[in-house]
Amino acid sequence: MNKPWRSLALAALLLCGAFGAASLPAQEAAPPAPAAAAPPAPVAWSSMSPDQQRLLSKFGTQWNTLPPARQQALAHGSERWLGMSEADKTQARQRFQHWQALPQAQRQALRERWHHFQSLPPEQQAAVRQNFHRFQQLPPARRQLLREQWRNASPAQRSQMVEHARAQRDKRPAPRPPPGPRPQHH
Repeated sequence: MNKPWRSLALAALLLCGAFGAASLPAQEAAPPAPAAAAPPAPVAWSSMSPDQQRLLSKFGTQWNTLPPARQQALAHGSERWLGMSEADKTQARQRFQHWQALPQAQRQALRERWHHFQSLPPEQQAAVRQNFHRFQQLPPARRQLLREQWRNASPAQRSQMVEHARAQRDKRPAPRPPPGPRPQHH
């Protein structure tokens, strides 16, 4: 891998590590760490594969000075990157380029929203993911209309919109469980 692509790949894997869990379905997302978790263990440079070491080569000389949490994040991200298909890598590069093009204030706002999301209880995170996936299933014109309505609404109107959506959701009948095996009549 040449120098510019290595840097881009490294940045993409860091971005994947930072934001990858948000795109996973609820059952695949990692559970939040317990509040009294033990501090992260350092990752030995020699414990990584040659491909990981090559990908993270710019950190090689300073690896032992990095905090263990950073070492773990880089090691995990490099594993993910190396396991990606070329199409996934291309998509990650494009996402990273999009991220880099955002104004600093917008990136900071997105980081804050991510941290807020991470602080939610697991059931609320699952609800946010479900709502996001439901929104993604809408036709593009409907999504755009909803975005514009939200942008143009006052805080009070937004509150009403949220309450209306909750009321609509609560009116829906509960999903039926899948049919079980039928009893056989002899």
